[in-house]
Amino acid sequence: MIMEELDPDNAGYIMIHNLETLLLQAPNQSVRVGDSRILSQMLSQKLKPTQENNPLRKCYQKIKYFLMDNWQRVWIMLLWLGIVGGLFAYKFVQYRNKAAYDVMGYCVCIAKGGAETLKFNMALILLPVCRNTITWLRNKTKLGLVVPFDDNLNFHKVIAVGIGIGVILHGGAHLTCDFPRLLHATEEEYEPMKPYFGDEQPDNYWWFVKGVEGVTGIIMVVLMVIAFTLATPWFRRNKLNLPKPLKRLTGFNAFWYSHHLFIIVYTLLIVHGIKLYLTKKWYQKTTWMYLAVPMVLYACERLTRALRSSIEPVKILKVAVYPGNVLALHMSKPQGFKYKSGQYMFVNCAAVSPFEWHPFSITSSPGDDYLSVHIRTLGDWTRQLKTVFSEVCQPAPAGKSGLLRAERENNSRGFPKILIDGPYGAPAQDYKKYDVVLLVGLGIGATPMISIVKDIINNMKSEDNNLESGLTVNNNNKNSSFNTRKAYFYWVTREQGSFEWFKGIMNEVAEMDEKRVIELHNYCTSVYEEGDARSALIAMLQSLHHAKNGVDVVSGTRVKSHFAKPNWRQVYKRIALHHPDSRIGVFYCGAPALTKELRQLASDFSHKTSTKFEFHKENF
Repeated sequence: MIMEELDPDNAGYIMIHNLETLLLQAPNQSVRVGDSRILSQMLSQKLKPTQENNPLRKCYQKIKYFLMDNWQRVWIMLLWLGIVGGLFAYKFVQYRNKAAYDVMGYCVCIAKGGAETLKFNMALILLPVCRNTITWLRNKTKLGLVVPFDDNLNFHKVIAVGIGIGVILHGGAHLTCDFPRLLHATEEEYEPMKPYFGDEQPDNYWWFVKGVEGVTGIIMVVLMVIAFTLATPWFRRNKLNLPKPLKRLTGFNAFWYSHHLFIIVYTLLIVHGIKLYLTKKWYQKTTWMYLAVPMVLYACERLTRALRSSIEPVKILKVAVYPGNVLALHMSKPQGFKYKSGQYMFVNCAAVSPFEWHPFSITSSPGDDYLSVHIRTLGDWTRQLKTVFSEVCQPAPAGKSGLLRAERENNSRGFPKILIDGPYGAPAQDYKKYDVVLLVGLGIGATPMISIVKDIINNMKSEDNNLESGLTVNNNNKNSSFNTRKAYFYWVTREQGSFEWFKGIMNEVAEMDEKRVIELHNYCTSVYEEGDARSALIAMLQSLHHAKNGVDVVSGTRVKSHFAKPNWRQVYKRIALHHPDSRIGVFYCGAPALTKELRQLASDFSHKTSTKFEFHKENF
């Protein structure tokens, strides 16, 4: 390629100074700017926060910015804390005026206050995981404007902490204070307690433990500790270096199965709430009242999920195994399966495990006549799934992408049976309400963004067809929810082979997007940044190859790849300068490490410029 470029006359040699010129030419800017004025603005505008010397004003600004960014979370948390605090206070005062207080003192008030918060939280914790209900609420109602549905799993964890505190207050007060006081009470003091604990005063701890109340309480605490522990990131994400025999206690499977202990816990909770020491009237035993509606709702959720997924397995249309241990499944779209770009669905493969369901972003767009998911092997289940599908695949023929490949019409062995459940709402589905979106995907985190990019392309096609047909496109049409007029897609990956996952989509966007609605930026982090001497040769080859063939030598697509990591501050700065007085939707899917930086930059630029960046992160 160098000889073709520098020796067009086929002299058989090139001059050193010509090679130097080629090697030292300025690399293409990763941020294309067509206006030198905007470029000078970018270089001069540092966007550093002004130093505020007044501590009160500084504190006021911090609180103001925090509330501006988090007002939805704040009011939900205040409401929750208010209800929990009110229930605790109500029960505390109620038992302060009962005969039990004379024997057990404030201990019984604390125990019963903690119990009341436990009932409420044990009921509430089921609601954030009612995915069908949440998806319906965010799709069909305006509640998403005031309720942060994207934080449903975070709120689930917060409630779990509240349950832990309630258990400590309730169990701790009973075991360390109430029961000892009752054991050491005089006959006169014990007299009012006979209707509750019997005519004979208990003489040891075993009396309390062996009863239904004690047994159910202890078993519940043990099961909760197991479930809570295995749900922590250290266990769930295999971050602990445990001995081999204990390895089964880590990973997603351990988290999944231990969380289903809740069935036993709720059964014991109802029994525990019926067999109370100090409450004998049925209408005062309120545990079942708290739990009734959430448990019925959750049971309906699970029943709906089971029926919807088991009616008919989807037909596998195409399978491909790509570099980087990625499995792509293309399947038939069930009748009535309507979804939005950015949403996800659960996948089950009986050949791997009949009970496990795992969530994956949908990579096809709503306009496609098929469903697709791209699955990276990161654990036992995904590894086995790739294995069972690889067995029915053949090496990819010339001109087809992937290492291994199989299509339905050419496959005589048959594909493993797949069940799906969904779709479910996700943060990225709200991209249509923004005029401008910044889509960031790290590695396999590009999957929901690819669906969005395809959806934008399909909407562009639809608008063009309408114009050709003589139909006018009314941007103010209230029935049309598609507002996006510009999209910036940044895909950052370590391995060059990753670009093959969505090669077809990239080429389609590059060919079709004549109006430059979508800006595609691929970054390969395993190469030194542009301008670094260590990447000069590959940068030169890349420029030559792209100029001659219109194809990037790194990604194999029409989209030119950049090297190293993006300068996210410059990315935000450029968007802010090109889109003043606009609301930008920032959607991120990938490793948690980048979340903090992208969220902080969104906050900084929103406060210091007229452009407002709203950050959304995918949660599974």
